[in-house]
Amino acid sequence: MLIVMRKDASPEACQRVEEVIEALGFTPVTVPGPSRVAICVTGNEGPVPSAELERLPAVAEVIRVSRPYKLVSREVHPENSTVAVGDVVIGGEKPILIAGPCSVETESRTLEIAHAVKTRGASMFRAGAFKPRTSPYAFQGLGLEGLPTLARVREETGLPVVTEVVDTAHVEIVAEHVDMLQVGARNMQNYALLERLAVTPKPVLLKRGPAATLEEWLMAAEYLLSGGNSQVVLCERGIRTFADHARNTLDLNVVPLVREISHLPILVDPSHGTGDRKRVLPMSLAALACGAQGLLVETHTAPSTAYSDAAQTIDIATLGEIGAALPSIDLRGTDQ
Repeated sequence: MLIVMRKDASPEACQRVEEVIEALGFTPVTVPGPSRVAICVTGNEGPVPSAELERLPAVAEVIRVSRPYKLVSREVHPENSTVAVGDVVIGGEKPILIAGPCSVETESRTLEIAHAVKTRGASMFRAGAFKPRTSPYAFQGLGLEGLPTLARVREETGLPVVTEVVDTAHVEIVAEHVDMLQVGARNMQNYALLERLAVTPKPVLLKRGPAATLEEWLMAAEYLLSGGNSQVVLCERGIRTFADHARNTLDLNVVPLVREISHLPILVDPSHGTGDRKRVLPMSLAALACGAQGLLVETHTAPSTAYSDAAQTIDIATLGEIGAALPSIDLRGTDQ
């Protein structure tokens, strides 16, 4: 349920509404708007008795929210949200490009890649210090030793950095070295991690799980927003289906749907979505065409020698083709 306050509602009137919501056994979450304040009722699994709320002073309207995810929904937050990562705005009028290797490698190679992707249109850098892998024998990343390299990338290139965090115990130290924290596909429903990130003052990139429905994905985002972190960006990276011709099935169908029902920005990762570097360029262009507000692309100066995910990692020239397409994309008016 959403309590819409009148334009002239005082802070005391809003506080009174919050107190009544708490007295009813629910949790109020204030949603500031461009012209008026709204207060969302969370914590309920059924109907909320609205009569007591409707007659409170300065309440303009009481609206029932039909979706299980409330704070993520446009029913509660009609306007598009933008997320600032350093000087980069995600969810604005132009799509953004995030590029870099799958994992942090040697400092010299990682810096070389970072400088190269910047010249080809990337506005953020990505690389994983921690790499959870299906096989225990695969390269798992450099771990904590890779974090100073990411900080060096930011210092030398000026690019904001995003990297994955996999353990609640590492959230604080990872956050000290990078600008955005990624929740990987395997951790989308790691609720302890989501709850920890909800109280961390850093933007979060939330990838869709390989077997997650749209509702499950948005409910994971709801964990972050309900805990206090509104700086959330969604990332479609492909789901597992019966198809065996690709690593994953890149579900671009979900992009315009997310933009219709949620105010959160959405990016697309065509690298994991295909698993094949030859398909990354066409699927990147397809993602932009259907309204993706940015791309997350695995890129390397020598892709065949990448420490991990070499088969899906593109070279700098291909990244340049993707980057060249960005200025022609205007995201205004693409929401349903």
